Amino acid sequence: SALGRSGSEAAAPAPAGLGLRLCLGGWGSLVNPTGVAACRGSGCLAVAHDGKKRIHVFGPGGFCLRRFGERGNAGNDIKYPLDVTVTSDGHVVVTDGGDCSVKAFDFEGRGVLAVREGFCLPWGLDATPKSEVILTDSEAGALYRLTADFQRGELKKCQMIRSQLVSPRAVAVCQTSGAVVVIEHLKARGLNKGSTRVKIFSAEMDLIGQTDSFGLNLVFPCRIYATAVAFDKEGRVIVTDVCSQAVICLGKPEEFPIFNPLISHGLSYPVGLAYMANDSLVVLDSGDHSIKIYSST
Repeated sequence: SALGRSGSEAAAPAPAGLGLRLCLGGWGSLVNPTGVAACRGSGCLAVAHDGKKRIHVFGPGGFCLRRFGERGNAGNDIKYPLDVTVTSDGHVVVTDGGDCSVKAFDFEGRGVLAVREGFCLPWGLDATPKSEVILTDSEAGALYRLTADFQRGELKKCQMIRSQLVSPRAVAVCQTSGAVVVIEHLKARGLNKGSTRVKIFSAEMDLIGQTDSFGLNLVFPCRIYATAVAFDKEGRVIVTDVCSQAVICLGKPEEFPIFNPLISHGLSYPVGLAYMANDSLVVLDSGDHSIKIYSST
């Protein structure tokens, strides 16, 4: 009942309520999943996890179409996947914390590119409509734009576009405005367990809004720890909160932050978010190793 209360009655209306439509995976099928991404063209989902084959691709109906990304030390093997995205031209791009690299595969699972130079700990990533990849380097405190010809396996440019961030991890790109939202993980003080901060940048990488756990606590009387972030089709910022086991809408950048819970039950430890082409919301729940797909009710 507490999650049903919003501190922003005058704010723009929130998205419609969401109901669970499909649940995929589960222990054995997925092992400690860390990232999920949707292919808007095909309706497929790519999931990164800790199994023998690190990437699973699920079709629109929920069946696992293929598995790839062997666990190992070979050039295209994946040691420890942290996040995954799918470009508009159908390539799966993964951040590998095991060897601090970014690896790209075609949709059949063939490795096409591995970028190992210059990163300290690449973590979160998201693709732009132009098939560029925006990614965070958690240890370097930086945000990069990676441009490549994935068809040919050629890296064109890897440019730092923002620095002096604090342990940035999850990141999302608005497909219409080009705005970028990042979740920073702030260092703990004393006995505290740390907190998170959500920062929104314009397409030109100017800071246009931010709020941290303390600021959200002023709106909602619970500690909030954000782990994943996405933009919906209207350009609203959506985050997962592992403290309340919820998915929360923080509003558009110009009204940021408002507080509107979208999903307030049925989640254990949500760590990933993605929107499908039909506007279904995909939540990756590492608590029960599953993918939960929600549609408007």
